Amino acid sequence: MEKFNYTVTDPLGIHARPAGLLVKKAAEYDSQITIEKDGKTGDAKKIFSVMGLGIKTGETITVTAEGRDEAEAANAVKEFLKANL
Repeated sequence: MEKFNYTVTDPLGIHARPAGLLVKKAAEYDSQITIEKDGKTGDAKKIFSVMGLGIKTGETITVTAEGRDEAEAANAVKEFLKANL
C-alpha cells in the first residue's frame, strides 16, 4: 500500500474539470486508488465520488493506492496533483 498527503492549492479546490482529469489519470492503473478527506473516502476512479468529497483550497487529502502497480499509480496521482491542483 502506498499512501501520501497532499494540500490542495487550486483556488477553486477540486472542481469538475480537474476532477475529471484526475479520474482519467487514476483509471490508467489497475490499483484501487482512494482519496480521503475528513474521514470520508472516495474512489478516485469515479467522478461523483471525487466531487462528493467537496475538497476546497487549503484542505489536505490522503491518497492511497493498493494493488499490483500501486507505486506507479501513487506517483502518477501525486505528480498530477502537483501539476494541476
